[in-house]
Amino acid sequence: MTVRVQTEDFDLTAEVAALRAQNPKVGAVACFVGTVRDLNDGSMVETMELEHYPGMTEKSLAAIVEVARGRWPGIEVLVIHRVGKLYPLDQIVLVATTAAHRGDAFASCEFVMDYLKTEAPFWKKEKTDQGERWVDARVTDDAALARWGIGSINTKSE
Repeated sequence: MTVRVQTEDFDLTAEVAALRAQNPKVGAVACFVGTVRDLNDGSMVETMELEHYPGMTEKSLAAIVEVARGRWPGIEVLVIHRVGKLYPLDQIVLVATTAAHRGDAFASCEFVMDYLKTEAPFWKKEKTDQGERWVDARVTDDAALARWGIGSINTKSE
């Protein structure tokens, strides 16, 4: 398992090659790369700034990965999430999973991404043609999370 939070961009090809090299039993690799859109909720996006709590964020991502590895034994997982100021078309996040077979690779990649979208402590602020605004969670992200049939991975205090 590899979890990184960084300001630097990542090279998809190099990252997947390094992940595959960890296990000769790999028969499938599934990847998701999230990018900055130039339009969100009807406004042109000039920049997106992502903030996080160092240490806490990595711990949260590692917990998500461990739950995935419990569901799909034998998978390997890579999560890279960028922070700082990003521009349209910039890469934000990479989730890559390897497994012996494609079904486990696809499912585990989607699972990790669904949980990351709702559970990982990142905050997004967009600079748009109408000013700056914080990006709220989407109902569709909560629905994607709910279909996996488990609650919050991270302990939240009230």
